[in-house]
Amino acid sequence: MNKSWLALVLLLVSNRMIAQTSHMLSLQEPPLGGAITISSSSLEENEGNTYFAEAEKNEKKGDYDEAVTLFGKAAFEYNSARQFSRYGTALMRLSNVHYLQSHYTEAEQVVLNVALKTYSKIGSKTGQMESYSQLGKIYLASNKLTQSMWFYTQQGILAKQIGNNNAFIESVIGLASVKIKKKEYIMASRDINRAELLARAANTNQFNGKIKEVRSLIPTKTAAKKKA
Repeated sequence: MNKSWLALVLLLVSNRMIAQTSHMLSLQEPPLGGAITISSSSLEENEGNTYFAEAEKNEKKGDYDEAVTLFGKAAFEYNSARQFSRYGTALMRLSNVHYLQSHYTEAEQVVLNVALKTYSKIGSKTGQMESYSQLGKIYLASNKLTQSMWFYTQQGILAKQIGNNNAFIESVIGLASVKIKKKEYIMASRDINRAELLARAANTNQFNGKIKEVRSLIPTKTAAKKKA
């Protein structure tokens, strides 16, 4: 069994454990030895932190297979420790490593079937928003443009609800990228201009490079279309 599949197996197990752990806790009386429970939870959380840190190191080195395995192990430990926010973060990082490897199906499944459901259960709108953004990016890369547009739109809706201007700008840029791939250049230009205005209003220049990059695709695509 290679490392990618090992991580996926860990994810499937950990996904089942959310429901199992919740069910068991609802049926069992609180343990008398509270110190033992805390100690066990802390140990699992520390293990998760160790795996997560090692996964980041491997990702930076470009050893993506090892990073996949370690992010999967970190996710498993965080779920066991009931650190569901960290669990979601580890899952998102795992998905992104799959994305970097162009393993779009695996990247999609981690977010769609595990991370997004986890964030929904714990009521994290920020986590759901980040999941939508990741899915928009994955579907864009895999040329599933209808799905990509839908998830970028959902990202934007949640971003407005929670007042996250940067995430809303990201969603607009994402939509522009989708429309460029669909050859809807006029609509894409409008989105890019809108993102630029929003960034100026927010007094941020962190999107300048991305806006310039996306805008540069329009004349190139348009020129190619005219030659054809």
